[in-house]
This record gives sequence, C-alpha cells and structure tokens, in this order.
Amino acid sequence: MGTKYTIGVDYGTQSGRAVLVDLANGHEVADHVTPYPHHVIDERLPVSGNKLEHDWALQHPDDYLEVLRKSVPAVIAESGIDPLDVIGIGIDFTACTMLPIDEAGEPLCFDAELIDQPHSWVKLWKHHAAQPEADKINQIAAQRGEAFLPRYGGKISSEWMIAKIWQILDEAPEIYERTDLFLEATDWVISQMTGNVVRNSCTAGYKAIWHKQDGFPSKEYFKALDPRLENLVDTKLRGEVIALGTNAGGLTDKMAGIMGLKPGIAVAVGNVDAHAAVPAVGVVTPGKLVMSMGTSICHMLLGTEEKQVEGMCGVVEDGIIPGLYGYEAGQSAVGDIFEWYVEESLPAYVKEAAAAEGLGIHQWLEREAATYKPGQTGLLALDWWNGNRSVLVDTDLTGLILGMTLITKPQEIYRTLLEATAFGTRKIVDAFHSNGVSVDVLYACGGLPQKNHLLMQIYADVTNREIVIADSKQTPALGAAMFAAVAAGQGAGGYDTIIDAAEKMARVKEETFKPIPANVEVYDSLYKEYSQLHDYFGRGENDVMKRLKNIKKSSE
Repeated sequence: MGTKYTIGVDYGTQSGRAVLVDLANGHEVADHVTPYPHHVIDERLPVSGNKLEHDWALQHPDDYLEVLRKSVPAVIAESGIDPLDVIGIGIDFTACTMLPIDEAGEPLCFDAELIDQPHSWVKLWKHHAAQPEADKINQIAAQRGEAFLPRYGGKISSEWMIAKIWQILDEAPEIYERTDLFLEATDWVISQMTGNVVRNSCTAGYKAIWHKQDGFPSKEYFKALDPRLENLVDTKLRGEVIALGTNAGGLTDKMAGIMGLKPGIAVAVGNVDAHAAVPAVGVVTPGKLVMSMGTSICHMLLGTEEKQVEGMCGVVEDGIIPGLYGYEAGQSAVGDIFEWYVEESLPAYVKEAAAAEGLGIHQWLEREAATYKPGQTGLLALDWWNGNRSVLVDTDLTGLILGMTLITKPQEIYRTLLEATAFGTRKIVDAFHSNGVSVDVLYACGGLPQKNHLLMQIYADVTNREIVIADSKQTPALGAAMFAAVAAGQGAGGYDTIIDAAEKMARVKEETFKPIPANVEVYDSLYKEYSQLHDYFGRGENDVMKRLKNIKKSSE
C-alpha cells in the first residue's frame, strides 16, 4: 500500500499548527504554525473597536480556517509527499471554546448586523465573565442534589459551555434567540470540513455536562436555572454526540481544494488538546497522569471506575481512551505566569544581560534560578494569576508572592513562580491519589517540558514522582493525527483502535526526571506553608482577593 500519512491540527490559544505524520512509526514529517491574525480579543472588538468588559476573552472564527488554508498546504509542500497518500485529518482544540451559529452553520459574528455585538463572537476557554452564572449553576445544582455535580468535583466552571450560554441569555437575549446552535469551536471546524454538524463526546462530557448514560441534565434542572433555558438541550444543544476516533464525514470537495488534499478522506470527530495528547505519549492504562503544559496545564488521568474527586474538571466514561474513565483537572495559568513576569515585571538589566550573552530571557532566568537550592529564596507564591481551576474552581482568586525583601533578585522570583505552579500540580495529584485514583508516574508534554529543565526537576521534586517527557514537540497534534488514523481505519492504511495506533506511533524521550530526596524533603516543608496560604485565601477565611477585585471594579 506504500507509506500513508495523516494530518493533525492543534488549535491553541495564540496559534494553530498542522503536523504531517507517518502512520508506520509516528514520525512527524513536517509541521507548520499559523499565528491567529486577530490573536486573543480581550480588550476591544475587531472592526467596531467596542470595548470589552473585565474577564472577557474572544476569538475570530475565521482565524481557525486560516490555519487550514495556510498550514495544511504548507506541510504538504514542505514534505514533498503525494497528497493522495494522506488518508485522514484530525483536530484538537482548547476547550471550552464555543460560539453561536445560525441555521446555515455560520458564526453570528460573520453577520454585519451582529459584528459589533460581543456575544456573537467565539468565547475562548479563558473567558471568565460568566462567573455569576456559574455560581448559580452550582448553587441550584447543590440545592436540588443533582447527580452530575460530584462528577465535576462539586463545581461547574465559568469556562464551560452552560455558564457561557446562560451569560449570553442574561446579557444579550436577542443573540440567544438568533442562535440556532451553540457549538464547541472544534465541532464547528469539523462541520466546515465535512458539512456535518456533530458533537464530540470529549467536549460534551467534560465541558457541557453530558454523560454517556444519562445525557445532559434534565429539563427540570434547566428550568430551575431559568425558565427560558428549559428546552435548551432539545433546541440549541441538539445533535448527535459521537465517540473519539469516529469518522465525522469525508472531506468536502471545497475544503479539499483549499487544503490541497484528496476529497472524501476521513475527518476524525473533534477533540480537546490535552486529551488528544494522552495516547500520543503512549498512555492507555491507569496510574499515569499526563500534564499538557503550556500557557495552562491540563492534567489527564485514566481510571477503571468513576470516583469523586474535589475540584476535578470532570470524569467521563470513554472520555480519553475507550473502555476507561478519563479524569481531568487543571491549572488555568502556568506558562502565562512566566510570560507575565518577563513581559511586565522584569528589570531592564536582566534583558540586557541576556542579550549580551546571546540567550533568551527565559534561558537566562532558568540558568540563574537553578543556582538556588529549594527554600533558599525565602519566597513562596500562590499560582492564581488567572484564578484557580483545580481544586478550588474559583476564577476570582488572584496571585500572591510572599517573603520579598529589598535584596530579592529577579531570578529568585522566577524560581518561586516555577515552584508555585508545581505546588498547584501537587494539590491536584494529592486530590486524585487520596480519593482512590492512583497517580504513580507523571508524563509531560507541550512547549514547557521541552524548554525548561529546571521546571521539570522542580515538578519531580515537589510531587516526589518520576516524570517522563514526550518526544514530540507537538504532542496534541500528533494525538489528533493518531485519531485521524483510527477514523480512516486499517483498511485505508490506518488503525482500528487508538490503542493500536499508540503502540506504533507514540514516542517519549529516554531521559526522565527523577525526584532528588534532599529536595523532596525541603519542598515537603514549603508545600505545607503553600497549603496553609492556599486554604486561607482560597476557602473563604480571608476573601481579600475578591474584595480587592470589587474595589477595582467600583473605582473605574
């Protein structure tokens, strides 16, 4: 049959990237990144320039199509392969990233009448302005004893589908009425490639309170939220929910022409970025926690039964690997915190020193921070620059650095921020482990593990667990390509199951990070202090962070 390939497209926060993958061994033949022309829209709308309120984060849906227009032809051209040998394409996405569409499947923001309406645009995963709705979703679910609530760690996030839909209804009922369907962006892009509107079981399960056995919450629950939401599931959330690895339909002639591919090839149902990464590092059995590390971290774990864990983002049957329960937790800012520090708080002399040595700023800071022993900085931080996703599920929490003096150095602060995110991950690991979902070893993928060895050693020391590193620099895209191979099937040169695909295509580095016992001991002491701060500011004893936010809003 000859060498066959699939393409995986990973849609991130700032850009989309396509990877062409050899199905025989998972080798990434070519890759290409397309930055989103409109970036993250969090201050003003395009065209109209209308100012957005606090905690908004939008995107332009055409940016997603731009990735297909540019990056897919680019990997074909770079590789020099025959496009006829590409048997499928799969995508993964940040989630919950959602949008309202009309009866023709077009985003409402494409309508000239609605382009200046913020609620007609894509709401990015880190759009947190639906927190009031999320609070009521949780309060009413708890009052009613809804069975779904424990599956999500006791709280539904403001980042997720129902809270965002309800915000639209609350603030722009005319947009709600104009909406034919609310879709995850990953499902919308799939609809553009296939002409079929289907929902994937991963985002439906983790982000829209859908359950394989029970479906969505009841009409009675939605009516209790708001009588106008009573028929939401039957109307604006209607549609078939299909399993990962399923062929959502053949690539249309139009999109095949745009991308330079063969019409009719398999298009795998959409997926979530972190979830797609799990089989791409070869994890298809329980006890192995996969950290997809970038601007944020998603923590993915497989189990054999449904357990209740505080603050988890969800547990979904077949949500990651068929036949197992997939658990998700997360930290909503990690790489974003390091980037904030470099962009907004770093002294000019550090940038000059790094430039003089021909080093990147993060390289310079990592090298200098590595000269300190655990605890030597005298600093401690709470990693809540973008709120707390797990285990507190509270987007109104903010960051904190404790212990600074007049001789505190930039590299000490940098190291402390690295450590803070590691402590946040340990909170998640401990929550799983103490609730009967074992965590024996960590796997890390994404941009950060490839770039920052100090960070990974700190994570190994703080969690007291070995960390295995993905060999791919584009792990979610590799996973998306693997699911595309499953959608195509063995008969076309792909695979019949994701487990078969993982056996041949997944890759990790030989080098691992092992905990250093002396460091583990010191970090255990620091973690106790972190935990005290975590509970003091995060569990209601001192709500100063929220009061400061309110004072800020009232002062503007």
